[in-house]
Amino acid sequence: MLSTEFLAQFYGALMALAILVYAILDGYDLGVGILLPPDNKEQADTMIASIGPFWDANETWLVLAVGLALIAFPLAHSVILQALYLPVALMLLGLILRGVAFDFRAKAKTKYQDAWDISFKLGSVITSFSQGFMLGLYVMSFDSSLESYAFAILSGIGVVSAYGLIGSAWLVMKTTDSLQAKAVGWCRKFNLVALLGVVAVSIINPLINDFVADKWFGDELSTLLLPVPFACIALFIYQDRLLANYKMQQSIGGSWKPFAITTFIFLLCFFGLLYSFYPYVVPNQLTIYESLADASALTFMLYGVVLVVPAIIGYTIFSYRVFWGKTEALSYY
Repeated sequence: MLSTEFLAQFYGALMALAILVYAILDGYDLGVGILLPPDNKEQADTMIASIGPFWDANETWLVLAVGLALIAFPLAHSVILQALYLPVALMLLGLILRGVAFDFRAKAKTKYQDAWDISFKLGSVITSFSQGFMLGLYVMSFDSSLESYAFAILSGIGVVSAYGLIGSAWLVMKTTDSLQAKAVGWCRKFNLVALLGVVAVSIINPLINDFVADKWFGDELSTLLLPVPFACIALFIYQDRLLANYKMQQSIGGSWKPFAITTFIFLLCFFGLLYSFYPYVVPNQLTIYESLADASALTFMLYGVVLVVPAIIGYTIFSYRVFWGKTEALSYY
């Protein structure tokens, strides 16, 4: 049987990977949903077509992350779910609304298609805001004060903006002509709001949590990692300058840069949060070692994990390889 320390670190790292990949992949298709125009059917069809082959599979990573939390860290799962029961329920309602609207917009009569587009947009906003609200409460260690809920609301707006940023960057990469030009404008606006959100979290997080402040300012390793927030801010500024001088290109050749930059920003932000809270899975309450499930059961489950996770990664890479390139006209026939 493997050691509990190895199992805690392995399943913790796997859960972190699932959350990160979900935030990037489902983040951009939630962002596209947030941006969906209710008054331009042609552009809406193109935007839906750009995420059509991927959006449903992207949610696999959310299922994997939640499943790992339940199986590997059941005590932490119970505490987190109890603290976030209402926003989790709201997120699920948003996901259901998105799924129903995505399918029904293709099958509904023409006069009802606009209503389903609005539903898809609303579901995307609800889902994104709920996730941001949960993140805000997590950063605030699930405190129930008015200040914590105010910060959680601001965090919800920040995540909506972050998903809008990566969604618009996706559209810059996948579309052409007037829609691409519009996506560049969206990307610049969300870039600014997301920057303000990252700065706010970077300031508030160490002020609220003493153990986070000790990590970032209290040892030798923190000196090496302090440039991370500044590198993130520098990427936001570089992205804005890139988009300001952006010339529309019909080829893939330069239109991928905003999406790549945004993805790297997501990586840096996630690394910052991960470093801030490790080894806590519930801030100030439970570490990954304290909340770990039975070691023998997790050792047995490891055999399934080493088969299933590479399969998920493999089909994800394959699907993006097959549908790579600019989005073509949407057709249901």
